[in-house]
Amino acid sequence: MPKHEFSVDMTCEGCSNAVSRVLNKLGGVEFDIDLPNKKVCINSEHSVDLLLETLGKTGKAVSYLGPK
Repeated sequence: MPKHEFSVDMTCEGCSNAVSRVLNKLGGVEFDIDLPNKKVCINSEHSVDLLLETLGKTGKAVSYLGPK
């Protein structure tokens, strides 16, 4: 499964919980959230565009860092 790394402007546990919620709702993903470094690593067959759109639903600034 392709692995992608994203930068998400998370400042607290509430932010990382919001990321968990939208990703779990999407389904078909395995992910690790690195709150101190503001990174989310996602294993998924979904397109990068769909993952970006989904992470964007948190209202946080999101950018794609590249494959991992």
